[in-house]
Amino acid sequence: MKCPFCGNEDTQVKDSRPTDDNSAIRRRRFCNECGSRFTTFERVQLRELTVVKKNGSKTFFDRDKLAKSIQIAVRKRPVDPERVEKIINSIQRRLEASGELEIPTQTIGEYVMEALQNLDKIAYIRFASVYKNFREIKDFEDFMDTIETIPNNLKD
Repeated sequence: MKCPFCGNEDTQVKDSRPTDDNSAIRRRRFCNECGSRFTTFERVQLRELTVVKKNGSKTFFDRDKLAKSIQIAVRKRPVDPERVEKIINSIQRRLEASGELEIPTQTIGEYVMEALQNLDKIAYIRFASVYKNFREIKDFEDFMDTIETIPNNLKD
C-alpha cells in the first residue's frame, strides 16, 4: 500500500480489526520511509458497478464520492459517524444486490434521500437542495411543503 504522505510503497500493517458492523477490515499502517501512520479499509466488492450520469456519460461507482456527499449533508449535525457509515454500506449493498451493472445517478440520489429523510431533516434538505438543483427560495418552499406531509414519527 502506497503511503499517502510521501508516496513510498514500502508500508507495514501494524494492526487489523473488523469494523463495528463487520463490513470491512480496518488496517493501521506505518510508512517505513517517513514514519507516518494511516488507516486503510478493505471491503468486499461483489461486482463492478457503473454509474450512468444524467448526460449519458458513464463512470465507475466511487464509494468515497457517495460518502463525501452524505458527509457534506450531515456536517455540523448531531449525527453519529457510525450511522453515516452504515447508511453508506447499506446503499452500496443495495446497489450491488440490485443485479444491475449500470446504475443511474437518480437511483443513487433517491437512495440517499430516503436514508437522510429517516436520519436528519436538515441533512435531508441540504442534500435535496443540491440533488434537486434548487435555484430559488420558492424551490425550498415547495420542498418544505412536501416535508410537512412526512409522518411525525419520521420527524425529529
